[in-house]
Amino acid sequence: MTKLDCNVKSCIHNSDNCCCKQAIVVDGCHAKDCCDTCCGSFDENRDGTFTNLFKTPEKRLQIDCEAVNCIYNEQHRCQAEHVGISGNGASQAGQTECSTFKMR
Repeated sequence: MTKLDCNVKSCIHNSDNCCCKQAIVVDGCHAKDCCDTCCGSFDENRDGTFTNLFKTPEKRLQIDCEAVNCIYNEQHRCQAEHVGISGNGASQAGQTECSTFKMR
């Protein structure tokens, strides 16, 4: 499992820079740079008051990865030890990115 740091505080799944999901998806099948990727699991917290009462923040989780050009992608799973998802203030998935992405 990968350690995840997420600064996308506008996401409904974010709590203390962790994710309340057990797994996320990074999109970017044609990515050549970080900005070509995004967190496909992003859901905007529109009014900013929602808190996830059912899940606890996960420091380590599974990352399914569609960014097949990334050196950490092995059979659509991220093998990086640490992943950063950035895009604070995002209102849609395309405004987020995997800052750990590295082109093969």
